[in-house]
Amino acid sequence: MNSRLIAEAVGLFAITNFDDIVILALFFGRGRGKRGAAGRVIAGQYLAFTAILGVAIGIAYGASFLPRQAIAYLGLLPIGIGLWEAWKLWKKGGGDGGQGGAPNQGGPSMLKVAATTFGNSGDNIGVYVPVFTTISTGGLIIYAVVFLVLVGVWCAAGRFFATRPVIAKALAKWGHLVLPVVLIAVGLFILIEGGAFGF
Repeated sequence: MNSRLIAEAVGLFAITNFDDIVILALFFGRGRGKRGAAGRVIAGQYLAFTAILGVAIGIAYGASFLPRQAIAYLGLLPIGIGLWEAWKLWKKGGGDGGQGGAPNQGGPSMLKVAATTFGNSGDNIGVYVPVFTTISTGGLIIYAVVFLVLVGVWCAAGRFFATRPVIAKALAKWGHLVLPVVLIAVGLFILIEGGAFGF
């Protein structure tokens, strides 16, 4: 049971934070050679993700008071976000993902990293809330621990990619195309698992 939850948490974190690797690579790249910059990037990322988890858990706790049959329909939230992301891509002509929020030339501050990551977290919260409403308190703790461990892994990956611009460029170019499909798939899974379609 725990191994299944851990695997689900890893998968959920990976698909909702794929684009964050690009942002982290940019921050680490701008901070290269500046004393304490890597530590500020890591601290900012943890600060932002702790806030993201807090918001998602708080909303999920409120949603837990909804009728049981209504919980499944929270899957419409990631579907809506996925459709919105797809529409934005279509409007841009499928161009660059435009991660935005690039750190300044003077090196990243902890608050700049945190603000950028939190500002990029709309899809995270939208997906986490319906998932968190369907698991127990124990399961929620497992998810939170796995997510916080993976923040460290993501920071290590971002620092690695910062020294390999070809890989970082490929992630920036194609990563955003995967996101809408995955969000819609997650939403459909929540609807089906919750019995929204009567099976």
